[in-house]
Amino acid sequence: MEKIFDVIDSMEPIYDSFYKFILFLCKSLLIIDILITVMAVTGRYVSFVPDPPWTEEIVLTCMAYMAVLSAALAIRKRSHIRMTAFDDILPEKVVIISDIVSDIAVLGLALVMIIVGWKYAVQIGARGAYVSLPNVSRFWKYFPIPLAGVAMFIFQIEILLKDFRRLLIKEKQEEA
Repeated sequence: MEKIFDVIDSMEPIYDSFYKFILFLCKSLLIIDILITVMAVTGRYVSFVPDPPWTEEIVLTCMAYMAVLSAALAIRKRSHIRMTAFDDILPEKVVIISDIVSDIAVLGLALVMIIVGWKYAVQIGARGAYVSLPNVSRFWKYFPIPLAGVAMFIFQIEILLKDFRRLLIKEKQEEA
């Protein structure tokens, strides 16, 4: 059993790289958001600065990507909203089992986001275009949901495996 978890530990650099990529993507989107917003606001008051009509839609799209991708990042660091009020009172095994049940529920949510989000992106999003950018498909407005679902699924698998380790291997708990 411990060898399985050793193999899983060897995959941690892959998880770290994926986390860094998603974090880089969120930071880039934030920078793009700030630059476009500054340009749009400045353009309203300074005549030689352009104020294109597409700024609002692009800013909102970037914000949608940042919101759902940053939620996926929070899963990996366990900084998402969690109920921990009873963790000190309940037996450790009960807490670990409740964490595993929670992990499975989040995996279910991630799968729903992937399946339903992709369906909406392809069926609804692909049928229209941005109002101010008629050549750009609205697919990109719906795509953050399945994308974040994939990231959530990947990070939640890692958390679930760590929780199973806590449940199954006693020595690891005592060393930590």
